[in-house]
This record gives sequence, C-alpha cells and structure tokens, in this order.
Amino acid sequence: MQSIVFTDLDGTLIDHNTYSYDAARPALEALKGNNIPLIFCTSKTRAEIEIYVKELDINHPFISENGGAIFIPRGYFEFEFDHTRDLGRYMVIEMGTAYETLRTALMKIRRFTGFNIIGFGDLDDEEVSTDTGLDIDSARLARMREYDEAFRLEENKDAANELVKQIHSHGLNYTRGGRYWHLIGDNDKGKAVRILSELYHTKFGNIKTIGLGDSLNDLPMLRSVDVPLLVQKSNGKHDPSITDTGIDRVEGVGPIGWNSTILRLINGEN
Repeated sequence: MQSIVFTDLDGTLIDHNTYSYDAARPALEALKGNNIPLIFCTSKTRAEIEIYVKELDINHPFISENGGAIFIPRGYFEFEFDHTRDLGRYMVIEMGTAYETLRTALMKIRRFTGFNIIGFGDLDDEEVSTDTGLDIDSARLARMREYDEAFRLEENKDAANELVKQIHSHGLNYTRGGRYWHLIGDNDKGKAVRILSELYHTKFGNIKTIGLGDSLNDLPMLRSVDVPLLVQKSNGKHDPSITDTGIDRVEGVGPIGWNSTILRLINGEN
C-alpha cells in the first residue's frame, strides 16, 4: 500500500518562531528514501511554497492558501484529469475565490463594522516582515496572494463573532491559523486533500493518507486523511480548539514532533 503524507508548514514542519525545518531533516530524508510523496498543504502562497519545493528537491503536487488551489507538476499523473488551467510547469485545480474579490469584501466589512482589521493587502513588504518575523524577501512572497487574504482582528471576542456573521453575509468563509485569520471562498484544506487523494488512488490503487497539522485551519485536512496527527504548538500544548478525539496528539513541538512521528510510521511500515 502506498503512503501519501500531507503536511501543514508553519508550526508543523516549520518551526513557528524560526521558520526552520532542520529538526525534521531525518524524516524528510526517510520519506524521500522510501519514495513516499510529501504534499505541502498550507496557508502559504504558491510563491512561498516553491522556495521549499526547490530547497528540498520535491517534485510532488502542493496545495496553496488553505485549499485555494492544487498545483500538479505537468506529467506527474500519467492519465488525464480535470483541471482549471495550465500555468507554466503546473496543471492547476482551482477551488478558491480570486484574491481581488476577497480584498474587496474585507474592505467592505471593515467599513461597515468599524473594526480594526489589518490584512496583508494593507501592508508593504517591510510591514509584513515586521509583523511575521519573515525576512524581506519571504515577506514579499507572502504578499503574492491568489486565493486567501490573511489578516489580524485587533478587537475582542464579541467583535470576532460579528466579523464571522459579516463574512458569511458576503457568501465567504474563514479559517484561523497559528498567526492570522484567513478570508477564503468555498474551499478548505480538506476538499483539496480529497481531490488529490482520489488522483493518487487512481495512480497507485490502495493508498494510506497521513496528515500532520498544528492549528484549527488544519482540521479539514486532518478529517480527510486516514492517519490524522496533531503536533504541539510553540507553547508545548496542542491546539485546544481541536477537540476531535479521532485525531492523534503527537508529543513534540512542530518539526520535532513531525520528525519523530514520521520516522515511527516509516519504521512501522518497514
């Protein structure tokens, strides 16, 4: 049976504070050595993900911006499949709403509510760098958004409840990651994982899907895989907003827990 690993990046494979995946290198090498596809499924943009794809020499599909789109290297699957468009070396399956539409809706919500909502579209590269801890080049890539607007809400819980109502009134959805709210359309990580899993099923026959995440926006992905795994957040605790008892809680913060768990699964398979 072929295993497929879907993983979040920030706070999971990548350390929340340092943005490093060094602690996970042994498991990354083990996946490559065992020919197990590693699929990034993240809130990051295509431009950001491509940096990790290049650094880690990965030639597998990836899922950007909370399920906004699946980018599949041309020729990766030997059979034809429905896709939205061709983009350079990728065949793209789009599920998300155009970024410009999301920005327009967020600005309308901000004007209507008077809430202090700060989106990536309101910031320049330096401001995003300061807010996230990313270097300038990485901040520039983070602002190259296509299907998801990341934003902060500088208000209280009551404001959050009202914000959710306003988002839904515009026919849109949201999710929350480790750092930001995300305004999205009719997409989530789980829908993208299920679509890609079906393609892998056609390619390999029987498959076992494994998912790793750390935050609420990973929940749809974790509910769509055979083996769902939740790593500890930077405070050493598991996200309390995820209460699903069917999700295995892994010991180890971010890439440390990611590494030990992947190695354990691989050794168990062998």
